Order: sequence, then C-alpha cells, then structure tokens
Amino acid sequence: MSQPRHILVVEDDARIAQLLLDYLAHEGWRASSESDGNQALHAVQRQMPDLVLLDVMLPGMDGVSLCRAIRQFSDVPIMMITARVDEVDRLLGLNTGADDYVCKPFSPREVMARVHALLRRSQSHGKAHIKPWEIQDEAMRIAWRGQSLNLTPLEYRLLRLFISQPGRVFSRAQLLEALHLELRDISDRAIDTHVKNLRRKIQAIEPDANCLTSVYGVGYRFEITETV
Repeated sequence: MSQPRHILVVEDDARIAQLLLDYLAHEGWRASSESDGNQALHAVQRQMPDLVLLDVMLPGMDGVSLCRAIRQFSDVPIMMITARVDEVDRLLGLNTGADDYVCKPFSPREVMARVHALLRRSQSHGKAHIKPWEIQDEAMRIAWRGQSLNLTPLEYRLLRLFISQPGRVFSRAQLLEALHLELRDISDRAIDTHVKNLRRKIQAIEPDANCLTSVYGVGYRFEITETV
C-alpha cells in the first residue's frame, strides 16, 4: 500500500494552519505545519514533502524568499497564499517559482481542489525531486543534506563546477584549466587529491554517497540519483 502524500503547510496564523491541516487530513493526505520561514526551509530539506502550501507573510523568512530558496534544490509543487487579491499580479511579476496562488479569505474546498490538480500535474511529470545539495554562492558554501561542507575555496570551485554539469566527464587537464590552475607549478594528479577530499567530506555526511566517479584513463564524472 502506497504512503499518503505529504503536504507541508507554512502559515503563521494558527487558526488558518489548523483549518488547512484538518481539510488535508480529511482528503487522506499526511499534513504537517511550520509557522516560521527559516524553520520551514529546514523542514522541506528534511521531510521532502510532496507539496507546500506557503503563506507570503511569515516571520524569519518571507514566503517569496522561502519559495526562491526552495527552488535552489527542489521542484516540489508550491502554492502561495496571499492576503491581498492585488498582490497576485505582483507575485507573478517577481517570478518566485510558485506553481499556483490563492487569496485570503479562501474556500478550503477550492484549495483542496487546487492541491489535487497540482499533485496530479507533478505525478504526470514525475515526482518532485530533492537534490542533496544547496549552493550558497554569495557565501561560497555548499550544503549537503542540509549540512554545510567544510570546503577550501578550491574545493568549493571544483564541486560547484561538477554540480553545474552533472553527467559530464571532465579530464584532469580540463579541470585544471577551469580552475585557473594551469599557470601554477602543479601536477594534474593534484586534482585526484582534491576529488578524494570532496568524496571524504560528502561521505562524512552521507556515507553511501558515490557521486564523484572515476572514468578510467580520462578523469571524473559527477552524477547522482535524486531522492524522490
């Protein structure tokens, strides 16, 4: 028997959150809630829900910022909830990455109908995937399964390059050139050491991760089966 779909409600109004939770449970779905934007981001990374109902106005991190942050690592369907009808056009213009919008006051039955439609759409396109990494370019950090990897600047650039082109086989010479190491007095075998360090740091968080594979006689490939 398949598990019920999990819907995460992100809403700081306890009355509205409970109303949505009750209706979602009545539809046979598993539902949970968060009232703070920052906590909700961690919940999405940890719980991997099938759909997110997301209020625009939240403490910690507003809904627009949270939606954009989620889109850095997941294509989970997101329905945003706003208190103002005229705000929908503004939200659409912001290109938040949300899949649908609903305005308060809303009909719970209408929300449930839209949830059904979004879940059917996501199922027809394949289930939402959660990538194990989150890239924080401004801070030059990469998190793996929600935990920050302790990377040197060169390791950050190397892993960022691999992630940007999954499935591509890079030769050691190509990696040296991409990392602007060609002018240094350095052997291309130094790449082997950096890749080994990346593997070790990733596997310290996820022991079974085998995303950096050696291609005999050529170099390395980054590939991973995303969690469904």
